[in-house]
Amino acid sequence: MTDREVGDPGAPAVVRLGVVESTQDIAFALGASGAPDGSAVVADSQRSGRGRRGRPWRDEPGASLLCSILIRPRLALARWPLLSLAAGVAVTQALEVTAGVAGRLKWPNDVVVGRRKLAGILVESRPTTPGTAVIGIGINIGQTRFLPELEATATSVRLATGRHVDREAVLGTLLGEVAAWRRRLEDHGFAPIREAWMARSATLGALVQVEGVRGRAVDLDADGALVIDDGRERHRVLAGELVEEPEHAGRH
Repeated sequence: MTDREVGDPGAPAVVRLGVVESTQDIAFALGASGAPDGSAVVADSQRSGRGRRGRPWRDEPGASLLCSILIRPRLALARWPLLSLAAGVAVTQALEVTAGVAGRLKWPNDVVVGRRKLAGILVESRPTTPGTAVIGIGINIGQTRFLPELEATATSVRLATGRHVDREAVLGTLLGEVAAWRRRLEDHGFAPIREAWMARSATLGALVQVEGVRGRAVDLDADGALVIDDGRERHRVLAGELVEEPEHAGRH
């Protein structure tokens, strides 16, 4: 099934698809063909969905909100990574409004309930489409079970709330929140995003390990870096895979 909603010629479009290889790839193709800023691709399922650090993103057809949003940021290229933090705030806000889910943010941009992942975000850019970025968002909506390898670490809106939530309602609110938080970043800098992210953080205060740095996460820096205090000094980590450690592990 293919459904393309088109309003004004210069207005963002929402392209709805059934089973695709990757909504990210389709969004980049739309960008290369001149699609308006803010256009989105939504699919029921992906054969080759991907998450951060090249991991596959597995979905249950029809049970997830799989969305890729095309944007042309009014930001210096070095600031583009901040879009992922802004998107994380937008996702938590959309889920709170539409589903009553108090999601928290695991650095840099996973949305979790407790210690279980509810949503993931991937921001990509490509030299073939200069000036364009795509924000990929996957939210577990209706799943009641997961693959064995994900059972201990994943959750869904259905499992977290015990009720059915309409994907279209979440999508409409999500697109509005992403647009709003992106504008805040472009117009007012990172400070409002940083404040909102820290208020929703599941990481600050926890004992963590990222890329060989171990200690307590104590701050989010002005460029999105996670600040980790190892008991002797503070380290700034700009990227990496965060692992939360048990409190009895102590400081290293």
